[in-house]
Amino acid sequence: MTSLFSKIIAGDLPSYRVYDDDQFVAFLDINPIQRGHTLLVPRVEVDRFFDLPEPVLHASMTVAQRLARAIEQAVPCNRVGVLVAGLDVPHAHIHLVPIQGTGDLSFANARPGIPEALADLARQIQAFL
Repeated sequence: MTSLFSKIIAGDLPSYRVYDDDQFVAFLDINPIQRGHTLLVPRVEVDRFFDLPEPVLHASMTVAQRLARAIEQAVPCNRVGVLVAGLDVPHAHIHLVPIQGTGDLSFANARPGIPEALADLARQIQAFL
């Protein structure tokens, strides 16, 4: 069965895309736990993050580093936190979340994003890549 993220990658569902290459797509979470919450998703559809092929797993950290640097420039924060949970969508992905402290990494903080604000922020992050 095709995952929600595979549909986003294929362009069948809209997203606020900030990054796209031959292995990965990154887009803003539509229910961010903090402003700038970005999902890095491999194009290959694998349910569990640590079941990804080793080259994809390794490359994901290089792309995450590049995205985190861009996010930090677009969103004032202490640092960008990283979460690998993968329970809501059965497609491996990394959450990159601008934070001031560890309490900011709680999914209890999730709120629907405002489409215009998400689109504007996606453009800002792209500008730093």
